[in-house]
Amino acid sequence: MHDSTSKAPRDSQNRWYTVATALTAFLVLAAVAIWRSHGAAESQDTDRPASAASPVLLAPPANLGSCPEPETAGQQGRPPNPSNRSAANGAASSAASLEVPEFPQSLQIGQIEPVQGAYRIRLCQALSPAAPYPIYGVDGTDCGGCGEAHWRHMRPLPFQPYAQGEYVDPGRIPHIAKYRLRVDDQLNLVFRLTRRETTKPYELNVGDSIRIESLTDANLDREQLIIQPDGMITLRLLGQVRAARRTVEELRQELESRYTKYYKVPAITVTPLEVNTKLKDLRDTVDSREGIGGQSIEVRVVPDGTVQLPKLGSVPAQGLTLEELKAEIDARYHQDIQGIEVTPILAQRAPRYAYVLGEVDTPGRYELTGPTTVSQAIAMSGGWRNGANLRQIVIFRRGEDWRLLATRLDLNGALLGKRPAPSDEIWIRDSDIVLVPKSAILVTAEFIDLVFQQCIYGVLPFQGVSVNISSLTSL
Repeated sequence: MHDSTSKAPRDSQNRWYTVATALTAFLVLAAVAIWRSHGAAESQDTDRPASAASPVLLAPPANLGSCPEPETAGQQGRPPNPSNRSAANGAASSAASLEVPEFPQSLQIGQIEPVQGAYRIRLCQALSPAAPYPIYGVDGTDCGGCGEAHWRHMRPLPFQPYAQGEYVDPGRIPHIAKYRLRVDDQLNLVFRLTRRETTKPYELNVGDSIRIESLTDANLDREQLIIQPDGMITLRLLGQVRAARRTVEELRQELESRYTKYYKVPAITVTPLEVNTKLKDLRDTVDSREGIGGQSIEVRVVPDGTVQLPKLGSVPAQGLTLEELKAEIDARYHQDIQGIEVTPILAQRAPRYAYVLGEVDTPGRYELTGPTTVSQAIAMSGGWRNGANLRQIVIFRRGEDWRLLATRLDLNGALLGKRPAPSDEIWIRDSDIVLVPKSAILVTAEFIDLVFQQCIYGVLPFQGVSVNISSLTSL
């Protein structure tokens, strides 16, 4: 008679082992299928006829240094004979008809080895700072109208013309043709006196200082009269006389006309002593020679897209270039204050960030300090994790009117080294979200682990057996 209580755990244990074995077989078959598909794609990219092979046989010139000849090499200018000398000689004779480009005189030639029906030259170290040549590569803009360049479009490229000098970066075209200001950009506004002659007579302002003289009666003289805040000055016999918003000649004629009541020939002279006090007040406002030096102020573009300036208040700045902002500020100051111009200098750019989420090593926010592509953003986040779906990388973006845009990219071949010039390797912009999703097999594995390991097995009190589905092992 068998014990029914001991039979139930054994049956349960057998069922779990059966489930684990079936899942293991399924995952192994899926891995084999994926491996075969990748192998087929790689062979499709790399297998090409010998006539399309880019390397050509270059005969080494004489007297180019002491690069050692390989033991199996024949005479100079002929390919080595590693195992089948006749086959190598036949290939060399067929390649001898190819056009031989001019060979740099700063190089040493080493071994010539066969590669898929053609020959590739293995160069020794260059004798000059120039890099070894030829270097075969792919130019993403030159594939003969094929759309996207592949490894089969390799050709000689000036890949490293400056050798050790490459680390300083070659001169490139600017990132953008015109930089337009944005919120949180910090500007340094430098104020400068123009010293240019004005096109119209100067009008006296509040705070200006003048001298009044009379050749007829010295008692009418006033050495230093300051124009009052109401624009008036006080004179003997006349009392209050308006001086603001009048030219010196207009004020003189006004005083001459009024003094004729008391003098037949008053002979009044008006001499300006201190003028353009508005400009002086503005200079005093921005004067920081006791601090950082010069006459300048630092301003920041606030969220409404404006900057705050002395006397002008809010001035629109967002979306303008530095030249356009200078013209706007100068025009506004010119309406009221003569003899000043402002030069805006971009002191610090507003920070720009990209957000990388999903199956990457370190998700988070990363600052964009220069032009950045999707692959570079993934590299900043530590690279992709095992199980990431590199064929469906999603980019979320906000348009100029804040509408949501999205696209999906396939960088699997590029990140695995199979696509040298991927068309999906786009530039990202500020506030872009780069989402690296999970692959289908990873989603399935996590689903199985969640349902069986954490739910079913975590709730039901099984004894004597524990199946770890996520690691596909039986404990």
